[in-house]
Amino acid sequence: MSVITGHSVYDVVIIGGAIMGSSAAWFLSQNPDFDGRILVVERDMSYQACSTAHTNSCMRQQFSSELNIKMSQFTAEFAKNMRDHMGGDPRVPNLNIRSFGYLYLSDNDAFSAILKRDQILQRSLGAETEILSADVLAERYPFYNLDDILCGSINLKDEGYWDGATQFDWMRRLAREAGVDYIENRVVALNRSPNGDKIASVTLASGETIACGTVINASGPRAAETARMAGIDVPVEPRKRFTWVVKAETPLDRDLPLTIDPNGVHMRENGAGTYMIGGHAEQDFAVDPTDFEMDHGLWMDHIWPTIATRVPAFEAVKIQSEWAGHYAYNVFDQNAIVGPHPEIGNFIFMNGFSGHGLQQSPAMGRGVSEWVTYGAFRSLDLSPFSYERITQGTSLAERAVI
Repeated sequence: MSVITGHSVYDVVIIGGAIMGSSAAWFLSQNPDFDGRILVVERDMSYQACSTAHTNSCMRQQFSSELNIKMSQFTAEFAKNMRDHMGGDPRVPNLNIRSFGYLYLSDNDAFSAILKRDQILQRSLGAETEILSADVLAERYPFYNLDDILCGSINLKDEGYWDGATQFDWMRRLAREAGVDYIENRVVALNRSPNGDKIASVTLASGETIACGTVINASGPRAAETARMAGIDVPVEPRKRFTWVVKAETPLDRDLPLTIDPNGVHMRENGAGTYMIGGHAEQDFAVDPTDFEMDHGLWMDHIWPTIATRVPAFEAVKIQSEWAGHYAYNVFDQNAIVGPHPEIGNFIFMNGFSGHGLQQSPAMGRGVSEWVTYGAFRSLDLSPFSYERITQGTSLAERAVI
């Protein structure tokens, strides 16, 4: 466990160094109006157990809220022009989006109506979402069994796979080059000021106490654990999500969109005759953040039967790899919680992304850096995702959660 050398005071302490923490660190380090010292405290610098390492690395615009759509559109623009966003550094690549699209399948009138209503919003913001009848779907994608399907919603513009791991690597690398300190350690206490209106310091597992101006909670599925140190309740918990990469005996003759079956199982193109499959157990409870055990019965009893029914060619597949990861699941409304606590003003939330974190990370990092620097969101108003809605009981439920 590494310790701090040289500094006992930081303007910003970020708890969690995966994609959210590193995005905030990088955007802050690049803001010409911010000249403070930044510390990122990460419990495992290998990042093997973080949600970022277990992501399926996809982006979409098919959300039911305007803000979520705009955040993903910014990520698409950021990814495709990453070198320019990162100061023209010739080492930094631009990233391609493999736009095979997301395909939401509907087997009932009520969900079909939701897809059609959401399409209107999405298209008004520049997405190219189409609602396709089962007959049109069968013509475009003849490998599906669509006997029970009424329609599907798909967008082939900037929607599909992208290399989010490379974005994470460069944000972390360039933040460090800009002077951000990263240490492998754990925050074990958040120490409030005498009048209780701010976090005055953090205590590390290695024994140091670090004075701070601002604390950013970017601790993913452990968000509630971190917030409790400050006496704050946040409705975020680890929810287990399973992924399998399979090789098909008979590969499909065209790309497989990220297909969301009506029962929630999803599958997508992975390349070279392999496909990525995802899902979760029927009883979707909170788990321990150290629980990454696979559920092999889930594959045999639910996941494989679903994909083999929907795509008959998948009756003959062989598992190439498999893993379990965690959503930082906001049980209140499945949307982000971002910005300051209303009473502890220097405690900043960056939590509860419910599976959308990677594709929202550039917008979130930019927004949090603006709040820390200016006390306001400037580029995109993220205030609807404030913590106040939790205390007020005002849900902003996102319907499009996988």
